Amino acid sequence: MSQDAAGAALRPGPARFLLLLAVFICAACGLVYELALVALGSYLVGNTVLQTSIVLSVMVFAMGIGSLAAKPLQRRAAGAFALVEGALALIGGLSVLMLYAAFAWLNIYTVAMVAVAFCVGVLIGAEIPLLMTLLQRIRRQDAGRAVADMFAVDYIGALIGGLSFPLLLLPLLGQIKGALVVGAVNAVAGMVVVLWLFRHRMRRVVRAGLWAGMAGVLAVLGAAFVFADSFEVTARQQLYRDPIVHAERTPYQDIVITRAPGLAGGPDLRLFLDGDLQFSSVDEYRYHEALVHPALAGDRSSVLVLGGGDALALREVLRYEDVERVVLVDLDPAMTRLGRSYGPLVELNGGALEDPRVTVVNEDAFRWLREAPPEKFDAVLVDLPDPKSTATAKLYSVEFYTLISRAMAPDGRLVVQAGSPFFAPRTYWSIETSLREAGFGTTPYQVDVPTFGNWGFVLAGRQAAPPARLAGQVPELRFLDQEVLSAATVFPLDRRAEEVQASTLMRPRVLEYRRQEWRIN
Repeated sequence: MSQDAAGAALRPGPARFLLLLAVFICAACGLVYELALVALGSYLVGNTVLQTSIVLSVMVFAMGIGSLAAKPLQRRAAGAFALVEGALALIGGLSVLMLYAAFAWLNIYTVAMVAVAFCVGVLIGAEIPLLMTLLQRIRRQDAGRAVADMFAVDYIGALIGGLSFPLLLLPLLGQIKGALVVGAVNAVAGMVVVLWLFRHRMRRVVRAGLWAGMAGVLAVLGAAFVFADSFEVTARQQLYRDPIVHAERTPYQDIVITRAPGLAGGPDLRLFLDGDLQFSSVDEYRYHEALVHPALAGDRSSVLVLGGGDALALREVLRYEDVERVVLVDLDPAMTRLGRSYGPLVELNGGALEDPRVTVVNEDAFRWLREAPPEKFDAVLVDLPDPKSTATAKLYSVEFYTLISRAMAPDGRLVVQAGSPFFAPRTYWSIETSLREAGFGTTPYQVDVPTFGNWGFVLAGRQAAPPARLAGQVPELRFLDQEVLSAATVFPLDRRAEEVQASTLMRPRVLEYRRQEWRIN
């Protein structure tokens, strides 16, 4: 069949629509692969800005290489495009699964991420020149019109893919299954349409081989989908020493609870958020007593707790009968749901979330404070995850502490968990410096929590540095008394204040310090 006859057989109108539909779907799939790599890195490693920069930079560079590599393939554009889409569907679809395995078993996540991003980028880059060639063959358009049509549809597809990833794929399927489904869609859209439209231009043996290849890709992705849940359970368990008794991935974080025999035969219940230990039931009372009780030494009729969805800090607050109202602001409703309904955790927190004095708000603490809550709180407890990403670094900024100041009574007290003065001294003292920059007087102190090591807090007041003291009628405690608290304000020579800078929204120095220190230690 001549080229003109083949082109006529394609019936330009419907064929052009189908090819542009394939462009649309492939563009959506490509952006989902990109977002999946960024999201996985932020979950597993943190440091969202660095993860995003690496993925985007590598992929854009690789796309340029892919476009150049596609030049000699344009003579057989249909077959080459089908091969490219098959490879992209396979690698992109399996990308999250492979990288999770690299993180859990091989400890080569960053190297593997760069390799996967490069391969996916090369294949996405090869799509453009091949698609333009195919579009011109269907309808005798000049190159300018073909490019305009293709890029218009490509950009719309990218928009749909970018929105569907956080709003549809992650909530319904999760990262591993979501990527596998997108890979299957990519294979069908990229291979079937082209193989059917350009079937008259290919030799029968080539067509048969490509159909068989597509079937193989779908079979691999389907098998991976079937075993995805068991793979995730096995890989996740590889990351934790003790048996996992609860695990879920929410839109905000990865929640894992482990349970193992603890001291004196009692259970050791541990909570991890995005892989970071939040508490161990064998010694959490040390942390929470040190966090809560110094801040409640003054007026405490109204208390604000930022973070602490496990309700362990809340348990300590509610031990004071003269506390009339507590507002707990935690971003993740899944975390407060666990604190209210997961039996072992409810037993540990004493059912604190069911206390009628407590109001739970599931919202970002920064956003909630910006709305200027009408009441002024006598005490504010900041029990938030460490600043390991830009999302959490803003919660350790001068601006955030300024917002807290507006929500405090004039003689109110604030306490912030601030990490380890020993393992991460610059991070700790940057948090203290940020509080002073926001106008607070500060009283730093530190205690030993066996599962954490040395851990630090900063007590702060709007008027002046508040004294480190306990209330006159403090409830009976297991760890903290006045002598321990007074001693906690004395830092040995190797833990005393360092010359560091405050952290702000525009310059999250606390994130920079933490990344450097925890990498070294």
